[in-house]
This record gives sequence, C-alpha cells and structure tokens, in this order.
Amino acid sequence: MVLMEWGLLVASFARSASKLTPAQLQNAAIERQRAAARKQATSLGLWMQPGSPVPAPIAAAASAPEQPACDPIAASAVTPLIENAARAQNLDTKVIRAVMEQESALRPCAISARGAEGLMQLMPETAGQLGVRDAFDPKESVEAGAKYLRQLLDKYKGDMARALGAYNAGPAAVDQAGGVPPIPETKDYVDAIMKKLGLTQTAPPNSQTPKPTGN
Repeated sequence: MVLMEWGLLVASFARSASKLTPAQLQNAAIERQRAAARKQATSLGLWMQPGSPVPAPIAAAASAPEQPACDPIAASAVTPLIENAARAQNLDTKVIRAVMEQESALRPCAISARGAEGLMQLMPETAGQLGVRDAFDPKESVEAGAKYLRQLLDKYKGDMARALGAYNAGPAAVDQAGGVPPIPETKDYVDAIMKKLGLTQTAPPNSQTPKPTGN
C-alpha cells in the first residue's frame, strides 16, 4: 500500500513537472542549488543572514575542501548571461567564460575554502561592494564578476595577466609583487586562463611572496 501511494506521488510530480516551461525548470533547479549551497555554507560556518555583518571565514573553513553540492548550470542558461555581461562591460565573452570555468566549473552553488561564492566566486566583501544581493544567483554573479574584471583591466591598463592575478589573489597582492604574485595557486590560475584565451604573459619580477587576499 505504501509503495503504491509513493508510486502515485511520483507519477503526480512527473505530470506536474512536464507542464513546466524550460525556464521554470531551470529556475526550480537554481532554487534547489541555492538551498544546497546555503546548507553547505552553514556547515562551513560561512552562511550569514541578509544584511548581517560579513564575518571572517572561520579557521576550519580555510582548510575545508571545496564540495559543490549542485550540477553545472546549463549552457542554454549561462550563455545569454555571459553575452549580456560582456556587452555591458565591453569584454570578450571568452574571458568571462574562462574565468567562470576556472573559478566554479559552472556550478552556481560553489563555495571556496576562503568563502568565495557563486559562479564567479566573489568574496562577500567584494560582492557587497558590487551591489550583489544573492551571490548564488547566476545573473547577479555573472554581472558582478564581469564588472569586477572590467575594473581590474582598467586598473592595470588592459594587462590581462595582472587583472586575473588580482581577481584570484586580490589587487593588493598584485601591487605588492608588481605583477602576477609568485603564489603557486595564483600562477597556475592565471596560466590556465591565459592558455584558454591563447595569450602569453611575461615572468613576474622577483619579490617576496605576498599573502593572497582574494578567492
């Protein structure tokens, strides 16, 4: 009897889902991803109520592995977001996509060990400065990430390597190093994206290894 009732419930859900439009199904998936992300963030001690002060990530979170609890966003959903953000910020769509792939592997609920969130992996403080309300909202994340990339490219006069280094480790680290910081994670990050874009970079000057402050 229980199995029969369960079967009827599943069948009813399937009939309801079949009536939804692709956009509604995508929105429903995003809502599930946000819920999973909030659960993950809570377990890491990183989740905050909207409007609350931004706390520093707890020590346990710094060593916690990244375990995105959602699937990559569909290409049909993310491509228009990338194209719109690229037009708004005068960026090549390939740049935004390459950064997104490197940052979150297209997972909207991704949270880094340092607390960066969403598709474009913005730190809470940076997201707040960019006016982001929900870091796990794909549209907000892509728009804010593209805006931040434009700000960094303008700051470094179009130097893509430095802009990417700042996106990963923070502008302070790039300014201190006078180029891409000699941080293994950041160097690998910049090299990977530059390779995707078919670009090369010059070796950074010798300097003390700065402490990364980005995502």
